[in-house]
Amino acid sequence: MSVIVVIPTYNEADNLVPLCKALLSLALELEILIVDDASPDGTGELAQELADTEYKIRVIHRAEKLGLGTAYTHGLNWALENTNATLIAQMDADFSHDPTALPSLVEVATRNTIAVGSRYVMGGGIKNWGLGRRFLSKAANLYVRTILSLPIADVTGAFRCWPRCILSKIDLSSIQASGFAVLPEMLFRAKHQGFSITEVPIIFEERRVGQSKLTLGIAVESFCNVWYLRWRKLSRHTDLSL
Repeated sequence: MSVIVVIPTYNEADNLVPLCKALLSLALELEILIVDDASPDGTGELAQELADTEYKIRVIHRAEKLGLGTAYTHGLNWALENTNATLIAQMDADFSHDPTALPSLVEVATRNTIAVGSRYVMGGGIKNWGLGRRFLSKAANLYVRTILSLPIADVTGAFRCWPRCILSKIDLSSIQASGFAVLPEMLFRAKHQGFSITEVPIIFEERRVGQSKLTLGIAVESFCNVWYLRWRKLSRHTDLSL
């Protein structure tokens, strides 16, 4: 099956080349779509050089930093509209998502289910995080999945593989969040349309180089967005296909 991998970038020049090489070495019929938010470190220019020499790599250049969430939805929408890929995957650019785990997600997604890379199921885990950060991550996941009644353990992870037939039913253009809040919202929409979600154990590793993109503003947006989604569900003012 054909797969396209959507990878948002912002200041990922040190990671981009080795990541693309690792992905293209996999035994998959695979293309890569890089969505760069005008990285000041030259990531966009580097991505364009890769695309100019490798037909399996494509690039979307955005004029400014618009957020990880919108980069994902922009890229996923583009993949739906401009490719015939059967499966559409998403992952971060910083090697926190191991490229060698992608075939496992692809295999699961071929069963017409959303494959979610999970740190919190048997076989999954986290490397290079302290106890405090582990606690906060687990607490955040418990908070979100409880409020939104999501049936999986890891609702905030970005390593996923979507069957085209499922992703095309989710109105990504109507998602208003710009940060990490996009991630649970996509699963919330999928769940309330009756789609299956399956967790695949992964080992999440703290980024190798560069700085985390998580900010206080993104955290606040994520905290508030789950209540907004819950309110929309309970008020029934809008269709849950959203």
